[in-house]
Amino acid sequence: MSFSPAQIGNKGIWIALTILSAWFALLAFLLTYRSPEPSVTGIGLSWADPLVYLFILLQTHLYTGVFITAHDAIHGVVAPNNKRLNNAIGWVATLLFAYNSYGKLSAGHHLHHRHAATEHDPDYHRGNPNILLWFVDFARSYVSIWQILAMAITYNVLKIWFPMENLIAFWMIPAVLSTFQLFFFGTYLPHRGDHENPPHNARSQRLNHAWAFVSCYFFGYHFEHHDQPYLPWWKLAEARETSEELRVEH
Repeated sequence: MSFSPAQIGNKGIWIALTILSAWFALLAFLLTYRSPEPSVTGIGLSWADPLVYLFILLQTHLYTGVFITAHDAIHGVVAPNNKRLNNAIGWVATLLFAYNSYGKLSAGHHLHHRHAATEHDPDYHRGNPNILLWFVDFARSYVSIWQILAMAITYNVLKIWFPMENLIAFWMIPAVLSTFQLFFFGTYLPHRGDHENPPHNARSQRLNHAWAFVSCYFFGYHFEHHDQPYLPWWKLAEARETSEELRVEH
């Protein structure tokens, strides 16, 4: 695949701003959302309302997009021609994703690429491949007490203006679901078990662009990401097609 980061131009910036704006807009709407038929407790949100679950899934998907935006910034491909703007967008995206640290994520992620699926990889399991224990270890590598404190303070401030139920349903639950989504599709599935393709130690899901986008913004095409980390998420589908064509030819 013939491609260089310089070819992105401003497209990466507009895609990033679209995702961040969509996340903000949907969250602003959902924090004041009221179910057509409130529950018997009289609150504005009813868990019997099927739209609540649809909105949670949509917001989870956008939360994942916020993190993917930060991830692309870490690789310098949101604004490859403007490092300061690239890092500023990455910093904002990581802040929105539960007050993560852009610097900490960047350092850890570059280690992951240099030592994928080895004992030196901060995202890899520490000798226990059980999915839940691996997830706890993965989350512990990046979550700090300061993040938890910041989330708690923000929650208590926001509930002055917005219903507690809406904050839990549309701000907190999607953040947790998105974290597990990123872990499952971006770390567990591509790096679990033995690997036959060093030095990347990553595998890709089958060619299915619709599912690849819905599941994790094409990061199920994980070998392609490790093989060409300079590709933004929206170029991975093309890279996967090229990989499949080469596989068929051989």
